[in-house]
Amino acid sequence: MTKTQYYTATTLDGYIAGPGDSLDWLFTVEGGADEFAPYFADVGAFAMGASTYEWILRHDRPHEDPEKWTGPYGSVPCWVFTHRELPVIPGADIRFVRGDVRPVHAEMTEAAAGRNIWIVGGGELAGTFADHGLLDELLLSVAPVFLTEGAPLLPRRLLSEDLRLTGVRQASQFAVLTYELVRQATS
Repeated sequence: MTKTQYYTATTLDGYIAGPGDSLDWLFTVEGGADEFAPYFADVGAFAMGASTYEWILRHDRPHEDPEKWTGPYGSVPCWVFTHRELPVIPGADIRFVRGDVRPVHAEMTEAAAGRNIWIVGGGELAGTFADHGLLDELLLSVAPVFLTEGAPLLPRRLLSEDLRLTGVRQASQFAVLTYELVRQATS
């Protein structure tokens, strides 16, 4: 059965990026990259916001070297939520969308063909999926870092009755926490 998962790294104080969308903090923590390939093997579709896509363009430059996209993501389709024109990555299955996440989620579910849907980021996009009852799990790789400011993990109010802890493990310097969303909005 397809699960829609928000899988991300976060700091101990709840930020997924520092000021200016910096991820410098993440690349200084041992062991983070080891988790991605096994996770992505079960992903059949994924979505990200425009800021996340632009971060990838600036740092990996896959529009100049498409292997930097197809290497990690293969032919898995990606939906990018945006209100502006963005560069296309040659040979990548990227669909630029805007508006309501519900019809896009239906398309993603069909494309995933029983595999999972990954909400890459940011937190606001993941929150929008949660607002509509479309987010099943939070998979959080918590890094031993405090930033005190930046992009929040999930700018939504979720209480303990909204989440059920289903997994805890250590991955090098990360604490990997898995929460199931048990009470979701139905708007």
